[in-house]
Amino acid sequence: MAPAKRKKTKGPELDIIEGGQGLMETAMSDVPLHPKTYSRDLPVSGAWFPGDPVGHRKFVAITDGRPFALEPGETLPEVIQAYETWGKLNSDASNAILICHALTGDSHVSGDSSTSHPTRGWWDEIVGPAKVVDTNEFFVVCINVLGGCQGSTGPASLNPSTGRPYGSKFPNITIRDIVRAQAKVADHLGIGVWHAIIGGSMGGMQVLEWAAMFPERVPRIAAVATALSASAQQIAWSAVGRAALALDPRWREGDYYDAEPGNGPHAGLAIARAIAQIHYRSDESFQSRFERTLVDKDSLFGLWDRFQVESYLDYHGEKLVRRFDANSYLVLNRAMDTHDLARGRGSMLDAISRVKARVATASITTDILYPPHQQIKIQQMVETVGGECSYVEIDDNNGHDGFLLATKEIGEVFSGILSD
Repeated sequence: MAPAKRKKTKGPELDIIEGGQGLMETAMSDVPLHPKTYSRDLPVSGAWFPGDPVGHRKFVAITDGRPFALEPGETLPEVIQAYETWGKLNSDASNAILICHALTGDSHVSGDSSTSHPTRGWWDEIVGPAKVVDTNEFFVVCINVLGGCQGSTGPASLNPSTGRPYGSKFPNITIRDIVRAQAKVADHLGIGVWHAIIGGSMGGMQVLEWAAMFPERVPRIAAVATALSASAQQIAWSAVGRAALALDPRWREGDYYDAEPGNGPHAGLAIARAIAQIHYRSDESFQSRFERTLVDKDSLFGLWDRFQVESYLDYHGEKLVRRFDANSYLVLNRAMDTHDLARGRGSMLDAISRVKARVATASITTDILYPPHQQIKIQQMVETVGGECSYVEIDDNNGHDGFLLATKEIGEVFSGILSD
């Protein structure tokens, strides 16, 4: 992607960037760096851009010259979906499994890290040859969500009408918009009915919406560590994270893509990630791993001296900055807040009555973000309307992240739903 034009004024402290909406003034040289002193080489965006190594990604334009209508009311003139596949689709297209990723995930659910894919597959222990989701048997698909930043259309993508990144102009989307875009990919691949759809957290929201929106296409689902609708506490946590990101002056109200490395909204995104990381894990996991250990045992009383747990949060913040986009974080995080299976469908029981799939769900005992009572409610609601839903509570001290880390137990949940 060609960089935007940068014009310099005569004054040494003011950068003026020429963007799609005219001249945007930034006086970032007057803004001090965050006292946490993040690495100076952090990218403005960790998004995948055209020209970057493609790796295992495939791409399909799902709009075919027609705008893609979004539930909140706006449209996108063009939507590209990046996806990856493993295994071979059989002759009657009956062996396809869709895996839906969580907030900061992407399509790389299986495989090693590389220059093309910055992290190892996020469920690599579950998906692959001779694994629980056996790619010798199943044709596995994982799609980078609409609004994401690893190849699918999102805020970092070029707006066809301006030739500039969408940035602040990217519209709000919902989980239902994400699912409708995925359905277009399924059509492109010739998959009329999935063998199963599985996912956790935000991925679980997509799974539930698939079952309600396209019941005839979904005979089996596994939605783990997720909820029928976002709770008040989940929305509260999300709101604080988004506010922390937006307070970074280098966020520039979403139009930061022309800034130099180290001058993007890395502090805001890293802090938003740190806030999330606290409720992704549990008190037990933090205490057993870090206790009150200092980074420097002789340095305690300085305002920015760090305990080991602080170093851990900073590390994960920087790690996310290198592979994710701040605007995508905001857009997808808000989409999670608006998740409500009952919206526009009457009661929650009415919404669940649409689901024809056999359902599996699972909880992590120490999950404070999506606590077990939310997955128990999924089971109760499905059974109330006469459906079938298995439920497992997994004893793991990793909190919400247990859905990614307790791979043996999560794998057993999936094995049960796939084996019939």
